[in-house]
Amino acid sequence: MNMKKLLSMILALAMVLSMAAVFSAGAEDAEWGEADFAAHADVRYSLAGDYTGKTIILHSNDVHGQIDGYAYIAGLRDYLITLGADVILADAGDFSQGSIYVSSSKGAAAVEMMNAAGYDVVTLGNHEFDFGFEQLKENLANVTFTPVCASVTLDETGETAFPASAVVKTESGLKIGFVGVETPETVTKVHPGLVNMITFAAFDKLYETTQKAIDEVRPEADLVIGLFHLGMDAESKTNAYRSIDTLQKVSGIDFVIDGHSHYVMTAGQNGEPIQSTGTKFSHIGVIVIDNETKAIEDHFLVRTYLGSDLHEFKYTDSAVQAKAQEITAKVDEEYSAVFATSEVELNGAKAPGNRTEETNLGDLITDAMVWSVLKEGGIEQVEPNAVVGITNGGGIRAAIGIGDVTKKDINTVLPFGNTVSVVYVTGAELLEALEASTFCTPESVGGYPQTSGISWTLDTSIAYDQGEVYTLDGKESSYFAPASIKRVTINGINGEAFDPEATYAVVTNNFCAAGGDTYNVFVRSSSSFDTGIPMDEVVMAYVTEVLNGVIKAETYGQPRGSAIQK
Repeated sequence: MNMKKLLSMILALAMVLSMAAVFSAGAEDAEWGEADFAAHADVRYSLAGDYTGKTIILHSNDVHGQIDGYAYIAGLRDYLITLGADVILADAGDFSQGSIYVSSSKGAAAVEMMNAAGYDVVTLGNHEFDFGFEQLKENLANVTFTPVCASVTLDETGETAFPASAVVKTESGLKIGFVGVETPETVTKVHPGLVNMITFAAFDKLYETTQKAIDEVRPEADLVIGLFHLGMDAESKTNAYRSIDTLQKVSGIDFVIDGHSHYVMTAGQNGEPIQSTGTKFSHIGVIVIDNETKAIEDHFLVRTYLGSDLHEFKYTDSAVQAKAQEITAKVDEEYSAVFATSEVELNGAKAPGNRTEETNLGDLITDAMVWSVLKEGGIEQVEPNAVVGITNGGGIRAAIGIGDVTKKDINTVLPFGNTVSVVYVTGAELLEALEASTFCTPESVGGYPQTSGISWTLDTSIAYDQGEVYTLDGKESSYFAPASIKRVTINGINGEAFDPEATYAVVTNNFCAAGGDTYNVFVRSSSSFDTGIPMDEVVMAYVTEVLNGVIKAETYGQPRGSAIQK
């Protein structure tokens, strides 16, 4: 072994030991969160000068429509090739949704960009299924990369909907196996009616399918990389669906490229080999493999500063950049017209925000939904004072700033194409919906209820009384019914007394009406209907007709205070 290679291995070993010491010390502390992992992530701003004899995996996850970034990962790939490396491009899912630049084409534009960038292998995130399984198959029909996913099977045949794994062979002859794993939470994070022909492996089945895929690809590969769309969210810990949980349950994985939770991380809390780039190309992941030893000798993140004036990322593929600009210009031309102004910043944050508490944007959206249904008519079973609004906080995807408001802004906030629906429930069922949808609050949960017409209190000091697992079409979901109502109290409905035996009309979105997220009680409604009106159109009409084109501070400057937490 030459001195240069020996020095490289010593430096790599020192880095591993250093990181292990950091995470071992942290293991004795409380459960880590996003900031803790980011604080200990190995982020670099420069690369070595020579990668001869190396294979490098560049990876992304949770791109969420930031299509400019594909030019960066392609450019970095091109640069590393000039330094002697073989390069593989991989993605850990959630590329089809997140900005109007991909959602307006139902995810097809994202796939077009990934083809242009030259990806080799990807797994699927929950948002790949937002527009339905049939649309996803159409989007992936002409890809130049391999989609892998071991944990999604066809109900009709029991076979995997996509290849469980793939082997990528480099020019130097190194064979890297990739195993794809999808979060079981997808079954309740997309419209159930759009995925009722497939099953997402859950609970022990998740680990069994993952292990089977590893065992099948292991003999063919020098290394096996897990492409996991599982994440590290506290919400996912309840069912042991996090990447760290799955890694503990299986064997034969050399390294995990993770997605779903948007964490910036280069190792688990206890030094587990898990790396994630955050979201929207804020970082690009780098895994360096020595071709001779067939071992991972280094792994880190490269900060892109995408969208920042502080730094211009110097590795850019001009052809991929031109493709992104073409898509951007076309969408901007269609959606850039100003239709309103806002005097206030409308909160589009995840947490603290729409997934943890009442927000002014949640108030605006649910007010618009209720107004639209009352205006259009069709509610006959109850009086107007028994009509309320609920939408899941996880469906609110962006903020609206002070100033001009465009169709693009509203579509970015509500990109899923959901329509406004009505379900009739009893007061007791309404209580169940609120209790189930705040089971882990103050921790973030996508089902957190943004409401209109409901005055309610949540006592977060009381533990959630977990009952039986919810099922949809006979399949287990990721959430549990409350065995009793302990945390939520409804104080009033539109200023009147709440009656657990009365019937209420809940104006919601078609995703929640179908049992999406934590709203299993809605799908059990004996009476419901869908208006067919998209939520973004409802909000634009409300702002135009009711607010006269101005979102005023006196009305929506702050959350109205109808949801109290203690």
